[in-house]
Amino acid sequence: MSYQPFRTRTAGLDDARGCAYVHRTSWIETYSELLPASHWDSDTLEQRTLSWQRSLNGGKAVTVAESGRRIIGIALTNPARELGGHHPVRALELSCLYVISAHHGSGAGQALLDAVLPDASPAQLWVAEHNPRARRFSARNGFTPDGARFTDENLALEEIRLVR
Repeated sequence: MSYQPFRTRTAGLDDARGCAYVHRTSWIETYSELLPASHWDSDTLEQRTLSWQRSLNGGKAVTVAESGRRIIGIALTNPARELGGHHPVRALELSCLYVISAHHGSGAGQALLDAVLPDASPAQLWVAEHNPRARRFSARNGFTPDGARFTDENLALEEIRLVR
């Protein structure tokens, strides 16, 4: 498959809809089989756009990959959080890294990861246990399971923590 060139940059306030589109589209592409159909009643592009507007207006440093003028991927780190009674084991958490499937394999995901966690920085992330693509990508980048597990009751998703 031939990919269009992409570049990474810091998201601006006017990128909320593009970030929301990538976030929601990636979730549909990845989690449609894992989430109940009712999830998509409230997980709309409009709701995601509002959420991304709040994040960008709140000063979140979001990195995007774009091809042409279209955002194709997003990445974000935050201070690591406690989840399901599991205290953080790293200071930093990769809280978001999504690339729409048409650009899987293009290098955009790697470029985003390298932009937000340069030099293989120590970090943690939570990933759906039944997301083999994300787990393989994370493993290639030095992330390994540390045994912490969490069930998101709202989504009925089993998550595991990966660290490096």
